[in-house]
Amino acid sequence: MSTTADKLASKIQSLPEAEKLRLVESILADLRKPDAEIDRIWAEEARKRWAAYKAGKLASVSYEELMAKYDPR
Repeated sequence: MSTTADKLASKIQSLPEAEKLRLVESILADLRKPDAEIDRIWAEEARKRWAAYKAGKLASVSYEELMAKYDPR
C-alpha cells in the first residue's frame, strides 16, 4: 500500500518543471518556520561557549585553520 508521500511523488512526476519548482519553494518555505525552542537552545549554547572562551577554557581557531581541516586537497 502506498503512503500519502508516495502518491504525491507519483503525481509530482507528471507536473511541468515550473510547477515542480513552485511546489519545492512552497515546501521549503513551510520548513523554514522559526522554532522558538531550537532558537532558545542555540542561544544558551552560544552563551555557554562565549563564557568558556572568556574564561580561557575554550580556545579559538582561526578561519584558515578551520577551512584547512575540511579542505579536500
